[in-house]
Amino acid sequence: MTISIRNARPRLIIAGNGSGAGKTTVTLGLMRALAQRGLSVQGFKCGPDYIDPTYHTAVTGRPSRNLDAWMTSPEYVRDTFEKASAGHDISIIEGVMGLYDGKDPLSNTGSTAEIALVTQTPVILVVDVRSMARSAAAIVLGFQQLEPELHIAGVIVNRCGSAGHYTIVKKAIEQMCGIPVVGWLKRDEDMSIPERHLGLLPAIERGELKPLFQRAADVLMEGTDLDLLLELATSAPPLNEEEVIPATTAQADSANAESGSNYDPLSNSVIHVNNRHVSYVMQPVIAVARDAAFNFYYPDNLELLEAAGARLHYFSPLAGESIPTDVDGIYLGGGFPEEFAAEIAGNQDLLEGLRRAAQSNMPLFAECGGYMVLGETLTDREGVTFDMAGIIPAQVQMQKKRAALGYREASSVQDSFLLKKGEVLRGHEFHYSTMTYRDEETIPYAYETKGMRGLKQEGYAAGNIVAGYTHVHLGSYPAAARRWVEHCLAYRQERDMQR
Repeated sequence: MTISIRNARPRLIIAGNGSGAGKTTVTLGLMRALAQRGLSVQGFKCGPDYIDPTYHTAVTGRPSRNLDAWMTSPEYVRDTFEKASAGHDISIIEGVMGLYDGKDPLSNTGSTAEIALVTQTPVILVVDVRSMARSAAAIVLGFQQLEPELHIAGVIVNRCGSAGHYTIVKKAIEQMCGIPVVGWLKRDEDMSIPERHLGLLPAIERGELKPLFQRAADVLMEGTDLDLLLELATSAPPLNEEEVIPATTAQADSANAESGSNYDPLSNSVIHVNNRHVSYVMQPVIAVARDAAFNFYYPDNLELLEAAGARLHYFSPLAGESIPTDVDGIYLGGGFPEEFAAEIAGNQDLLEGLRRAAQSNMPLFAECGGYMVLGETLTDREGVTFDMAGIIPAQVQMQKKRAALGYREASSVQDSFLLKKGEVLRGHEFHYSTMTYRDEETIPYAYETKGMRGLKQEGYAAGNIVAGYTHVHLGSYPAAARRWVEHCLAYRQERDMQR
């Protein structure tokens, strides 16, 4: 079954002329300011980032969604946007890096520009104008001319030295570029966003960042024409009327077809628990660790598992909780386990529960932070070592230097409950730790990943364990979600037969 997108949705993309231009500050300030006006604001983030959506959610009160046409597809992105924006007054999409920066320096692939074109969203370009005057117009003009089909609707200039400085750059940009400069932010060292690799969720939950969000709104409202921004948002055209593949049946990566797999992601022959009239009690249950240590989950991944027939049971290792009883699979997402290593090491019920699950051949999927916890030890940045689950024969070492960053194509090295050998999921890596195996030559790797630096063996897959540093997006190959749920159901049925 297909759907068509016909309705216009007021929307803006906040893009930058480069990383650090101030788009996150502008995005959060705008979201907060519009919410204070009584508008229902839906947030989105271009690319694979987890931190900015956490900020958006804190400001708007509703889950922010990632839009990534490389990890998924343009059809998937439009479908995600249409569903998540429904019923809200305005959607604010935060860009990634500079407007045209992405996976490929020769195209718009993986960039904010790509999402703007896919969703036909007007762009507000945030430009850092420190130490420049008329040159600011040259920057904006270049951004306009690089992609003529892109609609750059307005500009916000950041880090102005004074109101006079703002007036100069505003006149220059509007004269040469023919678009309005809708506002400005002065230089403000107190507006810096906290370091992104640190555990920020506890601070957000305690309300410690509310003053920062409010400060961003106050600064934005002081120098920005919000009414004009709203006019630009409502000028967004209806999305092209065309058939769109629903999110649960997004197109599979071509590499999966090349693998020769007969597991068709568009087929209804695979498990659909509800379609098979399996009772609610009999649905497979997947335990999902979710707290300040484990919080990097794409909402899409969780929804695709539910669409495939699973029930999700959330639990908090930091609250002393172990693996819930009578579950049929485990999902350990990424996050900041290094910030809470002592608490995790002290939760022996959790670690023993993970070991029992592995021994019983329960499907167990762990990525990045969850992968780290499956190792033997975790050494934090201060050099303190903590015992972990010991399922994977390896030691984890935190370091100050980033270990990996970038998009990944993860090709399965062997058959597993997630993928058949050669099938591909797309995702990304971002971590500050290294995993050192006791015997590299005998490790059953999960994936061969492809990134900007070529191919490498990554992760761990043995029995019904699949783990690795790569954060995968199941929307890149939804058949993987259905296969995962199918294996959880098989585990449940086998367990019930043995009772």
